[in-house]
Parts: sequence; C-alpha cells; structure tokens
Amino acid sequence: VADGEQGPTGVAVVDKEAGWTSHDVVARARKLLGTRKVGHSGTLDPDATGVLVLGVGRATRLLRFITALPKSYTGRIVLGTETSTLDASGEITVVHDMSLVSADDVRRAVASLVGDLQQIPPMVSAVRVGGRRLHEIAREGGEVDRAPRPVTVYHFEVAATADPAVYEASVSCSSGTYVRALAADLGTALGGGAHLRDLRRVAVGSFTVDEARPVDGLQLLPAA
Repeated sequence: VADGEQGPTGVAVVDKEAGWTSHDVVARARKLLGTRKVGHSGTLDPDATGVLVLGVGRATRLLRFITALPKSYTGRIVLGTETSTLDASGEITVVHDMSLVSADDVRRAVASLVGDLQQIPPMVSAVRVGGRRLHEIAREGGEVDRAPRPVTVYHFEVAATADPAVYEASVSCSSGTYVRALAADLGTALGGGAHLRDLRRVAVGSFTVDEARPVDGLQLLPAA
C-alpha cells in the first residue's frame, strides 16, 4: 500500500475485540503505523465486536463516505429485562413477565420494525445534544429529551434458541441505527421489555468480518 513522504495511506478492516473502545483501536493503530493520521468509520460500542474500518493517511478523507454505508449485525435479544444502557453492560432497571409471548408473536413484532422508522437514540451513546455527548450526561446521572431520528431497517430476522427468552438476531440497517434501541423497541412492541447482548458488526458496506483482522495484525488496503 502507499507509504510515501507523508506516511502510510490506505484502509484497514479491523475485527474489534470486546472491551476496546473505537478510540482504543485508533490509538493502537496510530502506534503500530507510526502516524497520527488515523480515523474510524463509526463508533462501535465497547462491548461489541466486529468490523471497524480505519482510514489511514490520505484515506481518512474517505471515512465520511464509509461511515454513511449500511451496516449489518448479529446479536442476541433477551426478552423480559430492560437495562439502563439497553444492552448487557447496564444495570437491570425493569423486569417483565413475558412467558406468554410466543415465537410467532416475536416474528410479527420484528416484521413491524422493518422499513423507515423514527428511532430515539439511547442515553448511553455518542450522539450530541446541546454540544455534549449523551453518554457524558448519562454518566453524571442525567437524562435529556432526545429527538427521534430517521433510520431504515432493511432486514431484521430472529431465531428462537433453547432459552425461550433469548432470540438470535440479524439486522441490516442504515448508518446511525442503534441495534440496542431496536431490541428495546421490540420488547415494547411485545408489551414488555428487552435488551441486547453479544452484538457483532459483520459488515460495513462491502467491508465484511471475513476480511477483518485483529488490530495488532491489521493490513492496509489500497484506498482506491
């Protein structure tokens, strides 16, 4: 890949580990590549794993286009418990008895969440309100009104597991969609609550997890 006078240039597809923030990955890549000019294509939750596309050198200018690409995810939706973060990293806030909810009920509710939606972003997120990121406000114990944002869910399917409260999920959606919020909305649609766990981003546009590498083994791809 190009490694000219201004340092390395290209795109790297990283398979982010759980426990790393997206910024942690960027900081590690900067150290490995010996350049400050590294950015990423869109935040992936710390507990989530999977595709994080990095732009390096002149390729950082491509990131705004890559960020806008559709994303695909897998994960597990747990019915009956709501959490403060909408995923398994938060504290359980409400418990519902959803023992009478059938797999058919779940599939019908899932079908209602496909298409153009208005989604309220989670409090624990990187969305800015009044110049501050929501997760900063949430960390201080605050909560603010969040305007719904238009998102598109292109594909949303679930499959039952041995645990009647847990469903395997696959989602393809527009940039800016929170799968955590989609899981919570599914719980609401079923007359109870739900949260997400084991989120894995499997694709950003045509960049897939099959070509992704751990950050310490990252490979730069040509930017053009």
